[in-house]
Amino acid sequence: MNDALASSVLAGLFGLVIGSFLNVCISRLPHDFSVVTPGSHCPRCGSAIAWHDNIPLLSFLLLLGRCRACRAPISFRYPLVEFSTGLLFFWAWWRTGGGWAGAKWCLFAAIVVELIFSDAETRILPDEFTLGGLFAGLALAPVVPVPEGLIAWLWRMRVPESTPALESFVHACAAAALLSGGLWLMGAAYQKLRGREGLGFGDVKMTAFLGAFLGFETALFALLAGSLLGSVLGLIWIRLRGADMASYELPFGSFLGVGALIAAASRL
Repeated sequence: MNDALASSVLAGLFGLVIGSFLNVCISRLPHDFSVVTPGSHCPRCGSAIAWHDNIPLLSFLLLLGRCRACRAPISFRYPLVEFSTGLLFFWAWWRTGGGWAGAKWCLFAAIVVELIFSDAETRILPDEFTLGGLFAGLALAPVVPVPEGLIAWLWRMRVPESTPALESFVHACAAAALLSGGLWLMGAAYQKLRGREGLGFGDVKMTAFLGAFLGFETALFALLAGSLLGSVLGLIWIRLRGADMASYELPFGSFLGVGALIAAASRL
């Protein structure tokens, strides 16, 4: 096994551990519960989960997907989040060669995975991940440049003596502001025309986070891909459930997150 593959495998294993923590965040943050205390426990019987029953993926398989104490089924979301995060960490580290770039895109993957599953399960996008992701993206933009785009080019034409780090930071700031502002205006217009909310503010903050990490063009692609997925798969899901199309709340953040992963993968 060469060094690049070995380090990518280690990144994937670390991703499994991060995925286990993300499961805690998905279960607790939308309800304003601490992610530190109490320790891991069965939501059905309240029994504490021992460390050997809390090993990512392996414990789920050994326990056959059931709590050791009460035999209640464990949500399949737990291994799915762990596996997804581990796979994305492996892919990001492998494609970037590690270093700051690998760390940035692993962080991006972890945030997006949390938001996808949190919105799907609770229709809530926690500020800890949307706003935290926004600030992380802005802070990392000078270190690992966002994908090149029109904004960076215009800034370079306007300020020829600008450095690549400053160009990237300006691009990240502008992309976050323009995309989230545009989405907010669309949501406000929909609410005024239809008399009901069509877009949560959490989606707006998530779009700002994507702009800070991906830059304008790539984040716009993510937004369009998420909208397309939501339109097609969302309508199919509503029909299968026999729900009212006019009132059913789709997890747009989940579709946006999938679109973001597709967009990011296309640029790595």
